[in-house]
Amino acid sequence: MKFLQRLGRSIMLPVAVLPVAAILSGLGYWIKSAAGDNLASTFLSAAGGSLLDNMALLFAVGIALGMASKSDGTSALAGLVSWLVITTLLRPETVALFLGVDDVNEVDPAFLRVQNVFVGIICGLIGAYCYDRFKDTKLPDALSFFSGKRSVAIVTAGFSLVVAIILFFVWPFVYTGLVQFGEWIVTLGPIGTGIYGFLNRLLIPVGLHHALNSVFWFDVAGINDLNNFLDGAGTYGVTGQYMTGFFPVMMFGLPGAALAMYLTAKTTRKKLAYGILLSGAISSFFVGVTEPLEFAFMFLAPVLYLVHAVFMGISMAISAILPVRMGFGFSGGFIDLVLGWMNPMAQNPWLILVMGVFWFFIYFVVFYFFIKRFNLKTPGREDEDVLEAGTTADADTKDAAYLATADRFITALGGKGNILELDNCATRLRMEVGDVSKVDDAALKRAGAAGTMKPGGRSVQVVYGLNVQFVKDAMERLMSGQASVPDGAKPTADDMVGGSAVQTKARPVTTITLRQPVEGRVVPLSEVPDPTFGQGIMGPGAAIEPTGDTVIAPADATVGATFDTGHAVALVLEDGTELLIHVGIDTVQMKGDGFRTLVEKGQAVRAGTPLLRFDPARIRAAGHPTITPVVVLNNADARIDFE
Repeated sequence: MKFLQRLGRSIMLPVAVLPVAAILSGLGYWIKSAAGDNLASTFLSAAGGSLLDNMALLFAVGIALGMASKSDGTSALAGLVSWLVITTLLRPETVALFLGVDDVNEVDPAFLRVQNVFVGIICGLIGAYCYDRFKDTKLPDALSFFSGKRSVAIVTAGFSLVVAIILFFVWPFVYTGLVQFGEWIVTLGPIGTGIYGFLNRLLIPVGLHHALNSVFWFDVAGINDLNNFLDGAGTYGVTGQYMTGFFPVMMFGLPGAALAMYLTAKTTRKKLAYGILLSGAISSFFVGVTEPLEFAFMFLAPVLYLVHAVFMGISMAISAILPVRMGFGFSGGFIDLVLGWMNPMAQNPWLILVMGVFWFFIYFVVFYFFIKRFNLKTPGREDEDVLEAGTTADADTKDAAYLATADRFITALGGKGNILELDNCATRLRMEVGDVSKVDDAALKRAGAAGTMKPGGRSVQVVYGLNVQFVKDAMERLMSGQASVPDGAKPTADDMVGGSAVQTKARPVTTITLRQPVEGRVVPLSEVPDPTFGQGIMGPGAAIEPTGDTVIAPADATVGATFDTGHAVALVLEDGTELLIHVGIDTVQMKGDGFRTLVEKGQAVRAGTPLLRFDPARIRAAGHPTITPVVVLNNADARIDFE
């Protein structure tokens, strides 16, 4: 699933340019239909088409750039190389030479459709893989010019040759099979129309929807639905049945889905989601170009895309049954609806608007429910570890301080050469080091650590606090040479211990009375079999041996932090007290298995609001204690009493 989330995030780069291109093309088409060919229509159509016609190439470059780890642009070049190699080898003219035929028309028509999004995605993934795998390759001195990143494009070309050979044999078989299948479903009437609509959407990610479209829209099987409608030469009440159902979904359904995705986005990422969702909704409504919206959730939440495909099939079937017919020359958007309204083949076009309102609410309700119920990672809800650098809340404002802290940590850990592996959980850095004796506990504490643990072997854990992710990211950037410590940057008191300043902001003794956050037996914090909690390094508090499976808010508060693994949640109470509820010990290692977060960062909650659910049996089966510490992070002299 992480792979699909990263892929979905990477796709956003090329998709972001498509809405404006779609609108330009749509306006050009509208002007051409109303006034004939002229300078304005030609200019706008060419401007928009320059991007829409090369969408697959944009995917190859964008995915190669986004999927590579810490790419500097070399991976994008590799994606372009892969695209050029594969599409050139498989274009009809080249295939004709391979087959030894003189007439390019004798080549399988499948090769006319090889420049599609599916191939673009493959090329992007090849480029990203080759970059990650071969960017540090060292060759003998005689070939040293081609070492490192210069080798990436060369290796990519080799990989692409192999893929092109595979596609040479596979692509025509798949394409021809779909055409034949399409000819068969024509015999099924409205049910067949629904099946076509379902498969049309389902095949978009692999670019094979063109095979089905050719059967129904053009004269492959004698239907020629699109051209007959535009020419007004079809059969009234029949012509247009394979296009009508697209209008309600494209104009109304998908914008309803966009609204649902926006309303369910995390508070801190709503503005980022707003841009792509609004532009995608406008493109879908006016022009009928749906890719900006569809690719926004296609890989992030595949189940929603399956629902979307089912809805499209239902819309197509209903439209075929009802006395409503409409067609398009560009796509099923508002522009084509207006242009086709007076077409002699148009039948009751006003029903499309009625159906559209219905589909708007259906899409909105179903998408909203699915996203909230199953915590789907639609735009604005992605896991933090798959977001682009610089988009995490507060990362920019404290970047210099985190870099300074990271630099001190690296030094105290024996230098970057001593750090073999680096990861983090909710509150601490987890590392494997080459030599544990080089780790300076005192220096780590002076740099802002609350404490250091050495579980055994070469493992070292540095307790920092809720903002440990930022420190870990800064350490990685420093060790890779992608960043340096700004002159004069020093950690402030607020940055110590993850921004909680446990040891620098002690308050007078305070008793904090809370509702017990999970059912079970309350025990002293000292019984927690983890010195970070048991010795009070993270702060004072209490612990619970849970008998329940749901953590609730112990008081009115704001969610200060959630975690991808779902094993902990941080709250900021109304009086400013920062509270961490950590289910089990070392449960971060379960990587979310058995946990489900029910709230979002920044969300206001009332006492008793469910925060997360967990499966105690899974925790125990994984070999972890279920004991749950409840810790005050920003008051070393606090005491917790449960009602």
